[in-house]
Amino acid sequence: MRVRSALLVLLAALPWSAASGSDAMAEVDAQLQRYTGNVPGAALLVVRDGEPVVRRAVGLSDVAAGTAVTPSTNFRLASVSKQFTAASVLLLAAEGRLRLDDPVRRWLPALPASADGVTLHHLLSHTSGLHDYEDLMAADFQGQVRDADVVCLLATGGPCAAPGAGPHAGPAAPYFAPGTAYRYSNSGYALLALVVEQASGMAYPEFLRARIFAPLGMDRSVAFVDGVNEVPGRAYGHSADGGGWRRTDQSTTSAVLGDGGIYSSIDALARWDAALYDDRLLPDASRALAFSAQTTTPTGEADVAAYGYGWRLDGDGLLWHSGETMGFRNVMLRWPDERLTVILLSNRNDPEPYAAARAIGEAFRRGSAAGPANADSVRR
Repeated sequence: MRVRSALLVLLAALPWSAASGSDAMAEVDAQLQRYTGNVPGAALLVVRDGEPVVRRAVGLSDVAAGTAVTPSTNFRLASVSKQFTAASVLLLAAEGRLRLDDPVRRWLPALPASADGVTLHHLLSHTSGLHDYEDLMAADFQGQVRDADVVCLLATGGPCAAPGAGPHAGPAAPYFAPGTAYRYSNSGYALLALVVEQASGMAYPEFLRARIFAPLGMDRSVAFVDGVNEVPGRAYGHSADGGGWRRTDQSTTSAVLGDGGIYSSIDALARWDAALYDDRLLPDASRALAFSAQTTTPTGEADVAAYGYGWRLDGDGLLWHSGETMGFRNVMLRWPDERLTVILLSNRNDPEPYAAARAIGEAFRRGSAAGPANADSVRR
C-alpha cells in the first residue's frame, strides 16, 4: 500500500497527464466546432516545447469552390503582420543600417512638420501620436490605398493619387506629443515598411522574402501585391450574409503591407515561432526589445499591459497579437517561458478568435495532449 500511495502522490504532482491532455483536446474540439463543415474555416496550431501537439484544419478556404482548409492554407494575417514589420526594422538596426531613435523624417522627408520628434521607436510602440490613415480617408474613397499613400494622407489629408478629389484638407494635428501616450496606429507600421525599403534598397515584399521567409523556410508566405505576385493555397475572406456566407476578401486598405498585408499558414508560422526562441534570425538583444514593454503609459486595451515592438504584452507572461480585416480574424499567442504557442487563423468576419485561442491555451497550460500531431488531426 505504501508503494501505491507513493505512486499516487507522484502522479498527482505531475503537471501533464492523460486526463488533462484529454481535457485540452476536448477544449480544442469545442472551440473549433463553429468553423467545421461547409462554412469558412480555420487552422489551429498548438506548439509545446517545439513540437506541434495540435495541427488541425477545418472548414473551407473558399466556400463557393468548396475548397477545404489545410495546414498549408495561407490566410491574410492582417495585424499579425506587424511582428514581421518590427522584425524587419530590428534586423536593419542590428546591422547598423538604421537606428531606432532615428527621426522618421530622416527616412521619409515628405511627412509633415507635425511629425518632427517622431522616431522609429515611437512608430514601433504606437506612441507616435500620428493620425491613423483610415481616419483621414474620405468616406467615399474608391480604389486601393498603399503604404506610400499613408505619407500623403498624413502630409496633405488625401492619398497620393486621387483624381477628381479636389483639394485636400492638409495635415492633421497629432493626437499627442510623441512618447507621451499610447494609441494603436496602423499608420506607424505602414511608414515602417517604407523605412525598411529606404534603408535596405529593396521593395518591402522582396525584403521579407529574402531576409525572413526564405531563411526560415517559409517559402509559401508572401506580402501580397495584386497583379505582381500570387498567394499559393490562398484562403478567401468571407462575411456572414443572412443565412449564408459571401466572399468579402478585399477592401480599400488591403494593399497596405506594413500594417497587415502578409499571407501565411500555420505550418509556416510554426517555423517563425521556432525562430523567436534563438538567434537564427534576430540576435538576443533585438528579440529582448521586441518582447519587452516599450510603452510607459496605460494602453487602454483589454488584456494589454504594455506594447513591445509588434507584440502586445499581457501581465501573465503572454505575448500576443490579433489581426482583423475584411473577411479574416486571426490571433497568435505565445507563453515563451512555458514554451507554448497557440495560433488560430480564420477566413471569416466572425467570431473574433482571441477568446477561443486563449481558452485552448489555458487548457494546455493545465494539461497536455497525448503526443505530437498526426495526420488524423487534419480534417474538414
